[in-house]
Amino acid sequence: MMDWFLVVSNIAAGGVRCMVCCYLISRLFVVPKLEKRGILAVWGGMAVLSLVLSVTGLSDVYRMALETLLVAVCASRFQKAEIRMSLFVGIFYEIAVSFWQFLFAAWMGVFSGSAEFLDYETGTGQIAVWAWHFLLLVLAWIFGRCPDMTGKKLFRMVSVVVVTGFLAVITLSEQTALTIDDESLEMWTLMSVVLMMSVLVFNMSRQYETEKELAKLKTEQAELLERDYHALSQAYAINAKLFHDFHNHIGVLRQLLSHKKTEQAMQYLDELQTPVKEMADIVWTGDETVDYLINSKAAAARADEIRFEIQVEFPRHANLRSADLCAILGNLLDNALEAAKQVGTPGERFIQLTIRRINQMLVIKVENSFATAPLEKDGVYMTSKNESGLHGWGIKSARAAAEKYDGMVQTSYEGNRFRAVATLSF
Repeated sequence: MMDWFLVVSNIAAGGVRCMVCCYLISRLFVVPKLEKRGILAVWGGMAVLSLVLSVTGLSDVYRMALETLLVAVCASRFQKAEIRMSLFVGIFYEIAVSFWQFLFAAWMGVFSGSAEFLDYETGTGQIAVWAWHFLLLVLAWIFGRCPDMTGKKLFRMVSVVVVTGFLAVITLSEQTALTIDDESLEMWTLMSVVLMMSVLVFNMSRQYETEKELAKLKTEQAELLERDYHALSQAYAINAKLFHDFHNHIGVLRQLLSHKKTEQAMQYLDELQTPVKEMADIVWTGDETVDYLINSKAAAARADEIRFEIQVEFPRHANLRSADLCAILGNLLDNALEAAKQVGTPGERFIQLTIRRINQMLVIKVENSFATAPLEKDGVYMTSKNESGLHGWGIKSARAAAEKYDGMVQTSYEGNRFRAVATLSF
């Protein structure tokens, strides 16, 4: 009877672990959560694994490896997550869960004076197992209630958890209330160090991806700078010629009007106004790279018959890096262009960019039309692009840039209007 109870308990506990891991992957990589088919696949796979492990009697190392593989396959198949990063998260997640289950059971044994909490095949051991898994579910629920727990906040929280685990296992080795095998203590002490290193490696990997996005943006800025320099030089030359020939143009207009040729005079004025209007359309924020970026996006909008409205109130001496501003503006405007372009009627396509200073805050607001409502998962809007890869890093890059200035990027939509607002402190 106890054997079947343990099998059922292992299936349930393994299912909880795998589901929480898949949810963690969905939050870390901004991919969809598991739907019904994915949930069934996780529980079905966990049932098969538990039965195989109970029959073969393999150690926990094999269980952790097989659970990691199951999570990675389900995340790749049903959540469209990158399998390499899913394996990375799954491996260290399994180590962390097993490590904290050991700590939980050991400290329950220390306070109760019973070593049976460490024997998971007994009823007392199962109490420790399910007390820990209940706490794991509570932690996942709390994490789900904090959609802004990303970037530096998440790194700090996880760092506190792994350092606490390291201190807990060191303290456990010094206590005398419960006898614990030295080999086990040494192994879990080593695992706690591995977990600390894994958190650092993962954070460095995320920073590398963000910096790669920014490096790509800087390359685009350089290309825009070279291209727009020639365009602006040409516009200045045309404008200079216009003013140089101003008295001649006045004479021509006087002649046309004196002969009551109003239509020809209006046409002549329109021709004179064209280069001036082109110069007036250029946005000046005081930051050359930002100017080039905004104007290039405005040109792309005109090419796709998108109405682009710009209102800029940019503060001087704001101490905001051009690369960070372009990371925010570039990604928000790219998303707006992609969405507005899909609207069937050209007259209904629009993008509105507003940059405004409010006290010591810079507010960047991008509003655009869209054809279909964006897919939302856990408060995060998903990319509409078919490819996975680095798609989804754009908004993360914008958020990472905003966080450098104690800011944030918030998104919402109402009717046919999507809104993204970035706030930065300077």
